[in-house]
Amino acid sequence: MTEMNEPTRRELFSLIGKAGGAIAMYQAMTALGHAAETQFTGPPKLSPARKGGSVLVLGAGLAGMVAAYELSRAGYKVTVLEYQDRPGGRNYSVRGGDKIVEVGGVTQTVGFAPGNYLNPGPWRIPHHHRSLLYYCRLFGVELEPFIQMNHNSFVHNSKAFGGKPQRYKELAVDFKGHVSDLLGKALNAGALDARVGKEDKEKLLEALRSWGVLDKDMAYTSSLRVSGQRGYDKAPGGGVDGAPTPSKINSLSDILDARVWDQMSFYFNYVMQTTMFQPKGGMDMIGKAFAKQLGKAIRLNTKVTKVAQDDTGVTASWEDVVTGQKSETKADWCVCTIPLPVANQLDLQVSPALKAAMKAVGYSTQCKIGLEMRSRFWEENYSIYGGHSFTDQTIGLISYPNNNMHKDGPAVLLGAFASDARGLMLAGMTPEQRIETALAQGSVFHPEEYRREFLNGASVAWSRIPWILGCTSRWTEENRSAHYQNLVALDGRFVLAGEHASYYGGWMEGSLLSGLDAITRIHQRANVA
Repeated sequence: MTEMNEPTRRELFSLIGKAGGAIAMYQAMTALGHAAETQFTGPPKLSPARKGGSVLVLGAGLAGMVAAYELSRAGYKVTVLEYQDRPGGRNYSVRGGDKIVEVGGVTQTVGFAPGNYLNPGPWRIPHHHRSLLYYCRLFGVELEPFIQMNHNSFVHNSKAFGGKPQRYKELAVDFKGHVSDLLGKALNAGALDARVGKEDKEKLLEALRSWGVLDKDMAYTSSLRVSGQRGYDKAPGGGVDGAPTPSKINSLSDILDARVWDQMSFYFNYVMQTTMFQPKGGMDMIGKAFAKQLGKAIRLNTKVTKVAQDDTGVTASWEDVVTGQKSETKADWCVCTIPLPVANQLDLQVSPALKAAMKAVGYSTQCKIGLEMRSRFWEENYSIYGGHSFTDQTIGLISYPNNNMHKDGPAVLLGAFASDARGLMLAGMTPEQRIETALAQGSVFHPEEYRREFLNGASVAWSRIPWILGCTSRWTEENRSAHYQNLVALDGRFVLAGEHASYYGGWMEGSLLSGLDAITRIHQRANVA
C-alpha cells in the first residue's frame, strides 16, 4: 500500500485558500489564458507612415476601430468595412425599437422604455483593463461603478434548503466558519504538527478564530458576533426594544449541498474582482465614441466576400447589403477582425496554416435575456442594489441594474446569462419561450413580484446571431499550443485581430490589445518593405 505524503506548509496554505474558494477557479482561468495581467502601457508610438500608405480594416468592432484610429493618427489612409448598419460589433446595447434578427429570419422588436437597455455582449469593465480605460478617458466616455459583488443577493441550488434561495452572506459566512472550525480542531489535535511549527500553529489558530468568527472554544456557533457578518434574525434597533437577536447558522451539511464555494470562487477570480465599471447609458457608448473619431472612414452595410493578396497589396471584394452594389477596395495591408465563424466562410487568400488555425478555435454559446419590470422591487422589497443572484437552473443567474437606483419607473434586469449547454438550450427555443423560461426560473428568487411586475423582454442567443454565429472564442490549451502563433502571425499582407487573437478571450481588453499588436507589426513591416 502506498503511503500518502503529508502536505507541505505551502500546500497547507494552498488548501486553506481552496477552502475559501479562490484557488481552483483562478488556476483554471490562468490555464485558459484569462487571468493574465493586462500588458497595456500606453498607445503604440508609431512613426509617421510612408506617404500614400494604406490599410484596409475588416470589421468595425473594438479591435478594428482601435486599429483604424491609431493607424490614422500615424498617417495611413484607412478604410473600415462593416457588415452591420452600426459600428461596435459585440460592444452593443439593445434599446427600445431595435430589431434583433436571428438565423432564419426570426425577429424581435425590443419594447424597452426610453433610457432602458440590455448589454447582450460585454457588460462590465475590470479595473485592470488599462487599454479600455485609457480610450474611455481619451474619448470622454463617462463610467460609473458596476456592482459585481453583493452580499445581500441570493444563491439558489435546487438540491439544497428544499430549493429555497439563501442570501449569499449567510452561506459564505457559514462556509468559512465551519471550515475554520474543522481546521482548528485538526490543529489542536496535533494532526498537522509534522508540517506546522508551534509558532505558525499559534498564528494560524488566531487567524482562524478571527476569520471564521469562532467562539472561545474554537467552535462555530450562533452568536451576535457571527450575526454581525451573516445578518440577524432581529436587526439592531433603537430604544427599549433595540437589542438584536442572533440568527441561526446553517449546518455544514446544508452548506456543502449549496456549493457556495462556486460563487466564492467566482468573486475571487482575477477578472471578476472589484472595482468594476460600466459606461453611463449603455456599453455601446464605447463603440460610438470610437466611431465618432473615425467618421467617414467606416463604411457600413458592407458584406465582404473575398480577400486576395499579392506582394504589392490586398484587395477586398464586397457587396452593399442595402443597394446590392458590388465593388472592391484595395490597400497595402489588411487587418481582419471578422469573428472566426463568419471569416471561415469567406474566400480568403491566406496560408493553409492560418486557415487551419482559424478553424481550430471554438466559440461559446452564451444567451442573455433582458426583462423590463414596472418597478425596482428588488431594491424596495429585498434591499438588493446591483450584483447577481445565482441559480443552478438554465438561466444561470439574474443580475440587477447598477444605474438609476432609488428611482421610480421601469427598469431592465438581466434575467438570464446562460453559457455552453445552457446557452444552447435557450438558443433552441423561440424568443417567447426564452422569456417564459426566464420568468419561470427567476421567480424562485422573487416569487411574488416577478410575473406581476414584468412588462416585456428581449433575448440575444449569440449562436443564432448571423454576423457572428457564436459569442466568444474558446481556446483549449492544446489548440493554443498548436495554432495560436499561426493565427496571430502576419500572413503576407494580412493579419487577424480580435479577442480570439489574444490571451484575454471574451473581453474587450483582448480585442484592443490584439488590434494594437497587429498594427504595430504591420507598421514595422511597412517601414522596411
